[in-house]
Amino acid sequence: MHKIAIAGSSGRMGRTLLEATTQATDMKLFAALEKPDSPFLNKDAGELIGSPCGVPISSDFSSALKGCDLLIDFTRPAGTLAHLKVCLENHVKMVIGTTGFSIEEKALLKEAAKNTAIVFAPNMSIGVNVTFKLLEVAAKILNQGYDIEIIEAHHRHKIDAPSGTALKMGEIIAQTLGKNLNEVAVYGREGITGERNPETIGFCTIRGGDIVGDHTALFAGIGERIEISHKASSRMTFALGALRAVRFLADKPNGLFDMQDVLGLR
Repeated sequence: MHKIAIAGSSGRMGRTLLEATTQATDMKLFAALEKPDSPFLNKDAGELIGSPCGVPISSDFSSALKGCDLLIDFTRPAGTLAHLKVCLENHVKMVIGTTGFSIEEKALLKEAAKNTAIVFAPNMSIGVNVTFKLLEVAAKILNQGYDIEIIEAHHRHKIDAPSGTALKMGEIIAQTLGKNLNEVAVYGREGITGERNPETIGFCTIRGGDIVGDHTALFAGIGERIEISHKASSRMTFALGALRAVRFLADKPNGLFDMQDVLGLR
């Protein structure tokens, strides 16, 4: 039985993780965690999903993680890095779905993985990770004469742009083409931009309503265009992927992995 702690348990993703964890027969909700100013502190975490479970919501990460196997964290970079420190102190593994990390912050995750096991992925959806593999195949074939654009849409509350998933799509395509995304990405167009540079990968960001997450990679050639898309209709797809990552880490003492490792798509 995997003993699981969930960070940001009262948020939209946190509640979905609570639901998935409490419904899984091989998972035990060990701790539900929140910020010190959360109005949900000390309440039964299960009440957030209409099913009391006897686990109170706490802000004391250090105490709550003692005896825990793994922390699932879909919060924000600063919070995740603070939680990572506590996990290292308590020998707790992590599944991280947080996005918006800087290059330097990602390096901290890599360093920490020398001492614990981490699955870090911008999108835990199994379907999205299959899409990543399809993009690799497409980029190998459509490597000449096709302009590449990535379009993503999310709900109005998302704080980072482009999404981590969109950036990962761009990284996969760029690497397959032998390019560095940092050198070829175009994140916005306005005014007299001139003709499109065929070496670039463009990004378009949409924010509105309650869109869970839509991502499309467009390969536009002469006389045709190919679109590879994934559309999420529920956050449960991310939660179920996270639980699959938990199972993957069960026998891993240390190392930094992603969902391609979890799904055997390397």
